[in-house]
Parts: sequence; structure tokens; C-alpha cells
Amino acid sequence: MTEDRVYGRNPVLSLLRGGGGRRADEIAVLAGARGPLAEVVALARRAGVKVSYRTRDQLTAIAGSAEHQGVVARVAAAEYVDLGDLLAIPASRKEDPFFLALDQVQDPRNMGAILRTADAFGVHGLIVPRHHQVGVTGAAARTAMGAAEAVPVAREANLVNALESLKKSGIWIYGAVAEGGVDLTRVDLGGAVCLVLGGEGEGLRPLVARACDERITIPIRGQVGSLNVAAAGAILCYEVARQRALRGRMP
Repeated sequence: MTEDRVYGRNPVLSLLRGGGGRRADEIAVLAGARGPLAEVVALARRAGVKVSYRTRDQLTAIAGSAEHQGVVARVAAAEYVDLGDLLAIPASRKEDPFFLALDQVQDPRNMGAILRTADAFGVHGLIVPRHHQVGVTGAAARTAMGAAEAVPVAREANLVNALESLKKSGIWIYGAVAEGGVDLTRVDLGGAVCLVLGGEGEGLRPLVARACDERITIPIRGQVGSLNVAAAGAILCYEVARQRALRGRMP
């Protein structure tokens, strides 16, 4: 398995606390640093993770970014769960299923923001295609601020087939489209749902759109005709959480 890098204080702390099942092989910390980094070092040593001390330039080279905040973790590449395991999560919690599916989202910052939104609003997991789709990379984990370790992700060879499997489990599939869908404010999202978000350029592919039970559109009043996929995902997830809270079904 290839290696990945997780950097930044919050993502590394979340990794060390074991939220997502991945384990750090080594933590590289800024030499002479104190304060918040002391907690990182303490957690790493308690977990038996090797700690090394590096210069700021060395950390930048390891992370591939200067935004490392003085700490970089070397970990195995992100581990993905099986779709069946993902479907078992809401049943084990006695909750209505709530999933997100992404159709060829390619910007790791969008992926990270969506993971953070998913964690915030009780999404049980993400479903992404194996090809032409960003995974849980170091850059995505950095943007997610720890949510990458808390939200399980299933990576499927065929997204349409995965959506059909969800339908067989009684989950209603809602595809988000920029225009032409049912107004979000008129949609009942209180039951078992999966929201499908399209990629940055073309949105939902035609086959994926046809696999959805219903297409929904966020009403926009301004001059801009559409929203960034991460912003749209946040609005949609909030609406699901809001409707569930009103019905007393919020996880």
C-alpha cells in the first residue's frame, strides 16, 4: 500500500485519536516547537508512534505544502470501506440512512470541505467512484480538519450500480442539479436518503442523473447561476439535518 501525508495540527490530532481506523507510522514535528504541538507529541508517544524533529523547510518538503503548522504524519494511504459495511452503519445506530455520493469531484479542497460538512450534519458515509474522482488525499484531509478520520468512504467501480444497491435497501436517491429540479424547500428529506453531488465542471453525468429517484435544485436569487459543489453540499446536508431535527430523528 502506498503512503500518504496528513499535515496540520487538527488533522494529525484526529489521526492519533483513532477516529477513522488509520494509524500514523511516524510524526515529524518542528524542532523546538512548544504549545499545541506538545499535545501531538504526547499522543504520538502514548500510541507508540515514532516522533522525529525536523526544520520548517524539511516539513514543507515532506508535506508538499508550507501550511503544515509544524507537524506532518506519515500514514498508509486512505483505507476505504465496502459498500455493505457503509450500509450497516445506520442500522447499527438505529438511525435512518443518510449518505452522500460524489460524481467525479476532483478538487481535494472540495472533497475535504464535503467531508467536514458530512461530519457536521450526521452523514453516515460517502460513496465515490474509483476513477476520475479525488480520494481522501493529504490535501483533502487537511481541508477536512479531522473529518477525514471520522467519516467512512466507500470507493466503487461503478457509481450507478452503487446507487441501485442503495435503492434496494430502501434509500431514496436525490440528485442535485443547478436548474430544472424540484425546489429544495418543497422536498421531504426526512427519511432514508442519499444526496448525489456532481463534479465541478459538468455536474452529474447523464447516467448518474437518470439513476436518481428525484432531482432537486437549490433556489438561488442572486446573479450567479450555481454554487460550488462544497457549498451546495453544505446547504443540502443542513436541510436534511433540519428536517430530521424537526421530526425528532436527528442522530
